[in-house]
Formats: sequence, structure tokens, C-alpha cells
Amino acid sequence: MKSALDQQCKLLLTVNSLFVLAGALSGTFLNVYLWKFKQDFTMIGWFAFSQQLAIGLTFWIAGKWVKERDKMIILRLGIIISGLFYLLVLASGARMVHYIWPLGILSGIGAGIFWLAFNVVYFEVTDKANRDLFNGWVGVMGSVIGIIGPWLSGWLISVMPGVRGYRVIFTVSLIVYGGGVLLSFRLKKRERGKGYRWLEPVRRLKPGSPWRQAVPASIAYGLREGVFIFMINLLVYISTSSEWKVGQYMLITSLVSLVSYWAAGKWLAIRHRWLEMLIGAFMMTLIVIPLLWKMSYMTLLIFGVGTSLFMPLYIIPMISSVFDLMGRDKTDAEHRVELIVLREISMMVGRLAGIAIFIWLYTRSPHMSTILWLMAGLGAAPLMSWLAMRKLLAA
Repeated sequence: MKSALDQQCKLLLTVNSLFVLAGALSGTFLNVYLWKFKQDFTMIGWFAFSQQLAIGLTFWIAGKWVKERDKMIILRLGIIISGLFYLLVLASGARMVHYIWPLGILSGIGAGIFWLAFNVVYFEVTDKANRDLFNGWVGVMGSVIGIIGPWLSGWLISVMPGVRGYRVIFTVSLIVYGGGVLLSFRLKKRERGKGYRWLEPVRRLKPGSPWRQAVPASIAYGLREGVFIFMINLLVYISTSSEWKVGQYMLITSLVSLVSYWAAGKWLAIRHRWLEMLIGAFMMTLIVIPLLWKMSYMTLLIFGVGTSLFMPLYIIPMISSVFDLMGRDKTDAEHRVELIVLREISMMVGRLAGIAIFIWLYTRSPHMSTILWLMAGLGAAPLMSWLAMRKLLAA
């Protein structure tokens, strides 16, 4: 059993970090960029919906290639398609608002292909002994990137007139994606699996299967993230009318996240996952409440800092426990691709449900109070995840 990260783990972390960096530089402000051209929450909701739909379907369809062929090719293809998306964003400019669905689908395909390959390789280069450590480092690197990327982007956008700053950061993201592709060639080719079983995710939902606990937990996680992932930065911009403030917000919250993920990776213990996830889920539910009192930069900052502080307690035990299910025995390990697909489709269902609820409610009551009350409701989803997984965590 491995207890530390070997060279392949470190390389995979670096490739992942470059992919996340490119997304942090541009993705942080992508919805703000859309908002500048058309102030329409419903449009942005449909953009997020198309992305998440494409991610989930890509996981399922591309699973056959990832299992039966070269995973590294898929990993690189995901980075390349993500770069192509930003190239088209650069080319379309203000016309982007007319191509929400095709651009959202392209973005989702790139992300879906990359994360599918990454999750499979991540499973293969780690084991139960170092999986929490790896996840902790993923969080640490993501936090460092969250400090540097959005802050730099916000500054560039603020000092450059019009949308020139956006064009610069989109271009920089293209360069970073290119660096990720080049570095990925140092990752070893992984062993190919046997035939891909299209309906294996369905078979895993039979009575008595631990996946009947893991799937609802993943759906609940997606229910919250589907809306929060695109809404928070946009609300910060709406509250302040400043990309620089958005960058500062990300810097502060990511700095807190850096410390909390580092501490979680160092001190979280497998035997305490049940309690750790409960504390994290409960606190993440509470921190949404200040937004109901008043939506301002300060209440959003309280929410962001609280999320950054308690997210590791919630997410690391859940992710590690779900991936542990994939390695329980030889049969499960052989179907790791299908099980990763099951996990992602579960989260996609949750994300699509959350976004659909948002679009439906806001269309009927187009007020900021509608958004804030919905966020308060969806903010309780982590508790639903814990309730679904509590027996699995205690095992």
C-alpha cells in the first residue's frame, strides 16, 4: 500500500493544476463576460445547463474509449477541446450570446473528456492509503490557483478598456492549456481494460449495493453545485460592478481554502469520515443564511469564506469513500471506468435538476429574492449527501 505520492501522482497533479489554472483565469469571469453583453439570468442558466448535460453524456459515451483504448489521448483531447472553446469565445465576442447552446456543449465535452480520463488515471495511480492525501493536494493546488488566477484576471480586466482584458486572459488560457498537453506526454500509458459495459451503471443500483447510497449522495452534491458554481461570482459582480472585486473575492476565499485543504489533507482520518462529513455538511448549510438577510459583498464574502473553510470536511470524505468503492475487489476495479461514469452521471442529474429548478422559479418570479431563497434551499443539499452516505462512511 502506498502512503505517499509517487512521481506519476505528482505529474498528474501538475497536469490537473494547469487545466484548473486555465479555467480559473477565464472561467471565473466567463459568466460576467456574458452578463456584460446581455443581463439575463435565464440565458446564463441555460448556458450552465448545456455544459452540465454535455459533461454527463460525454462521460458515458467516451467511457468506452477510455476503458478500451489509450487514456492519455483522451486526457489530451479534453484539454485541446477546452482550448478550442476559448478560441471560439474570442472569435465570437458579443455574438456569443446567440450561441449559448453550441458553445456550452463544446465546453462541456472538453471538460467531460478531461475529467473522465483524469478520474480514471487518478484511481489507478492512488490507493486507499494515499487517496485522502492526493485529494488534499488537489484542493491545495486548486486553492493556490484560485488565489493567483482570478486575482490576476480581475486586475487585467480592470486596467484594460472595454473587453480587451477578457481577450488577453482568454488568450493566456489557451497558452496554459497548451502547456498541459505537452506535460501530459510524461505520464505513462495506462493498461487498457476489457470491454466497456454500457449498462453497468444501471446494474450497480441493485438492492443491497453500496452504490444505492453513493448515487443519491452524488446527486445531492450536484443539486447544490449546479447553481452555486455559476451564480456566486456573478452575484459578486452584480453587487460591486467590479471585476477587480471579483478577483479579490476569489483571492480571499481561495486563501482560506488553501489552509483548510492543507489541514484536511494532513489530519483527516479514514476512521473519522462519518463525523467530518457531518460537521462539514452542517456548517455549509448554515453559511448560506446571511445571504437571506442582505445580499452584499460582505455577506457574499462571509458565505465564500465559510464554504472554503468547511468544504474539505464535506467533500474529501465523500470523494474518497466513493472511489474506495471502486477498488473493493478485482471485479470492481475492472469496472472502474463504468463506476466513474456512474458517479459523474449522478452528479449531472443533480446539477441539471438544480439548474432546471432555478430557471423554472426565476422565469415565474424574476426577482433577486427568488434566487437567494433558492440558494438557501439548495444550500442544505450537503446534509442530504451525508444522510445518504452515513452508513457507508461508518463502515
